[in-house]
Amino acid sequence: MITTTPDAPVKLSEPDWFDPKSRHVWRPYTQMKTTPPSLPIESAQGVTLKLSDGRELICGVSSWWTACHGYSHPHIVGEIQRQVGTLSHVMLGGLTHEPAERLARRLADLSPGDLNHAFFCESGSVSVEIAMKMAIQYWLNKGEQGRQRFVSFTNGYHGDTFATMSLCDRQGGMHKHLVDSMPEQINADIPEGPEAQARFEAVLDAHEGTIAAVVTEPLVQGAGGMKFHSVEALQFMRKACDDRGLLLIVDEIMTGFGRTGTMFACDRAEIVPDVMTLSKALTGGTLPLAAAIATTRVFDSFWSDDDGKCLMHGPTYMGNPAACAAANASLDLFESEPRLQQVAAIEAAFARYLPTLEDIPGLVEVRWTGALGVIEMESLKELDALKAAFVEAGVWVRPYSNVIVLMPPFVISEDELETLLRGVITVTRSWAQSVFD
Repeated sequence: MITTTPDAPVKLSEPDWFDPKSRHVWRPYTQMKTTPPSLPIESAQGVTLKLSDGRELICGVSSWWTACHGYSHPHIVGEIQRQVGTLSHVMLGGLTHEPAERLARRLADLSPGDLNHAFFCESGSVSVEIAMKMAIQYWLNKGEQGRQRFVSFTNGYHGDTFATMSLCDRQGGMHKHLVDSMPEQINADIPEGPEAQARFEAVLDAHEGTIAAVVTEPLVQGAGGMKFHSVEALQFMRKACDDRGLLLIVDEIMTGFGRTGTMFACDRAEIVPDVMTLSKALTGGTLPLAAAIATTRVFDSFWSDDDGKCLMHGPTYMGNPAACAAANASLDLFESEPRLQQVAAIEAAFARYLPTLEDIPGLVEVRWTGALGVIEMESLKELDALKAAFVEAGVWVRPYSNVIVLMPPFVISEDELETLLRGVITVTRSWAQSVFD
């Protein structure tokens, strides 16, 4: 049975900077009045988070899926320190620098097809907004008016800024209470199977002449519930767009850099989107950086003697040299260390351990792909108690909605992974029996 509750939190040895009642830091996705205090953390190394009271937790979520190489990897830290010592930041308007130029070339070489043109920014949400802006202006630059809307999908999620909120699931998503303040986009179901494919094509045809692009998360819809779809569904989206001359924007912010087993989820489907957005693991979970990477077809629509056809966008910290140095160092590690083999080993461990939960009450499904595992429940009642129980078991897992998600750093050792999975399984089983029986 789970004994820890929000009314009886774990007693911490609190550092002098920590006030559990403070309201100065407004927490993400949190009801500040009722949530238990956050855990003060002192350091992070490899896959281990060290709390200020000396306890250590194995991280099972890579800090919102970013720390693919683990925390404080010495190569990335060293490159950041070296870069900050010579050029910490400079505007990318009218100036350029080696880390950004080298990173853009490397991303072009790494990305599918002719995704050769990287526009940098600081956050994933903004990279999707930039992709949307590229798509709308692409049509305007070609002399075609009226293409201002986007097709997105049920259970989709693309960020918390206003344009990206409009792409999220309007009925079941986390932003449904703001639906009346957003632009209304075009919703569709993932084209999985013949009937859904026919409905998807009907949606595209019904809005002919108004669609700027189709926007999707490839293979896994993340914050909308970790819903999986097939390679064939993604391929069908690409073909349907090609048949109608439409642009396809693929949001690889979560799936990019090996999480689903290949460098990009698009690689598994062997498709090339018109714009691909990247963030999260781009810098190995160190500094904020994102990119919208466009094909030559899209880029060339802006290549003109007419100043009015340029992309009018420029985040202040776009292409920050230290962040670009971190991203280049992260790519070095993908080249020099066996990251995709490590992902395959994590996937194999999920296949061994997660099915052992199939008999617990309240379970909907366990599923996994690459270094991403999901335990979907009918609901997550007593969520704060569940989170506290994971901490007591020595693991850091952050359930949300009705899913317990596992996305450990790729560098997790066999013993650490076994400890993580055994801890999660033990706690989940005990919690499910106490809540659903």
